[in-house]
Amino acid sequence: MVFEAAPASFTFEDAAKLVSQIGILPLAPLIPDHPSLKSLTKEEDWHTDTELDPWKWRVRFPAEGLAAYGKFLKKKAVLVDREWFPYFAAVLGNARTFRERYSGGLAGREAHVILEIIEDNEGIETRQLRAEAGMKAKEKKTAFDNALNELQGSSDIVISGVQQRLNADGAKNGWNSTSFETAGHWMRGTGIESFPGTREEAVLWLKARMEPVWTQDAMAWIHKCWA
Repeated sequence: MVFEAAPASFTFEDAAKLVSQIGILPLAPLIPDHPSLKSLTKEEDWHTDTELDPWKWRVRFPAEGLAAYGKFLKKKAVLVDREWFPYFAAVLGNARTFRERYSGGLAGREAHVILEIIEDNEGIETRQLRAEAGMKAKEKKTAFDNALNELQGSSDIVISGVQQRLNADGAKNGWNSTSFETAGHWMRGTGIESFPGTREEAVLWLKARMEPVWTQDAMAWIHKCWA
């Protein structure tokens, strides 16, 4: 099933309905024969700070508990429907906790440091997080970004929103800053229960939901990601 943008403006309500139907919606084209928020909306609506601005929707989804948001696939931003997310997270994160993976040498030290800070400061914004992690130096930016991508790619953390950057006088200063929280904290706050089953059971649940609404190429792509 291939979705195309309608001639009329594509609204947040349209996007919310679609996410609930297909479960996973990337912001930009990512999955073959599968819609993205970019492909469904008008270029002129982006970054307008209006109700039709999809850039605003990316944080409205998690704020309203409709979908999790983060760089979950191939380090790319994706929305995952609230019903799908527990199963999706079980597949991405495997059966072991982050600390079990870290103890087994399967997770990085920087990611471990950053996760502990986020756990102690749910909703922390990027600049503060980077400072508390001792990674403000320019040469540490890549390691910081990689650690955030690692934690999102294993669904340990999600993007919870954005905060307006302010200067010392309280005036707006530069781009908004992304905020992060643990996936578990976001789920508890939105009334979503974790999936208690195995990774294999989670894959089967997702396959059953995808088959009626995803193309074969799209399913083949996502299954390769999970292999």
